[in-house]
Amino acid sequence: MTDTVLVERDGRIAVVIVNRPDKLNALDHDTIQALRDAIVSLSADADVGAIILTGSGEKAFIAGADIGGLSKQGVLDGKANAQHGQALTLAMEACPKPVLAAIQGWALGGGLEMALACDMRFASTKARLGLPEVSLGIIPGYGGTQRLPRLVGAGKALELILTGDPVPADEALRIGLVNGVFEPEALLAGVRAVAEKILSRGPTAVALAKQAVRRGVHLPLAEGLELEADLFGMISSTAEMKEGMQAFLEKRKPDWS
Repeated sequence: MTDTVLVERDGRIAVVIVNRPDKLNALDHDTIQALRDAIVSLSADADVGAIILTGSGEKAFIAGADIGGLSKQGVLDGKANAQHGQALTLAMEACPKPVLAAIQGWALGGGLEMALACDMRFASTKARLGLPEVSLGIIPGYGGTQRLPRLVGAGKALELILTGDPVPADEALRIGLVNGVFEPEALLAGVRAVAEKILSRGPTAVALAKQAVRRGVHLPLAEGLELEADLFGMISSTAEMKEGMQAFLEKRKPDWS
């Protein structure tokens, strides 16, 4: 871990903070690696049940990649740079715990691509989200061209990518880019409340449900249904399922411990 990425614990919630406020939390090579290390470590930590990703300060969630570094790249290191960022987004998707983005300001380029890899996204009313890469003569490289169409549809994704124009929080909510919008001072508390609600559910069920959606979205329907049935069978063998069902029948809260 470096001082560009901070991790704060609040019970079973880990808040991962990109801490480069002087650069609007822009992502350079080392910060991407530090973020990936943090996500991988928290994924394996049994004391962590949910992760919130946010940025330092009020101006930006993550205002893109560090343009100074990208401006020097050629073909080979350009591809390597893209794969370096993509490895982080894949680690976020593979994390068995829910990963939620708290977007308090600019989420541009690589910043929006990090948010797209989260399971849910919540924005401040002052947030602005976009993929402006074409205005710099490049294209999104950390998964934006692939995840955005899956989330908002190809037409709207192409509009955002080809114009490079950012959208405000209310428009992001309307098109399904974010799950909810909060006033700036209520954003982190609002996202924590969502995380706490998820933590009140069966942890294995949450992990398998995330896996079903993350893997199934890329499969034909028949294969996705088979995956769902396999995971449904897997959860049916657990003590967690038995406790959840028994708690329901006894009209009490389940004890997931």
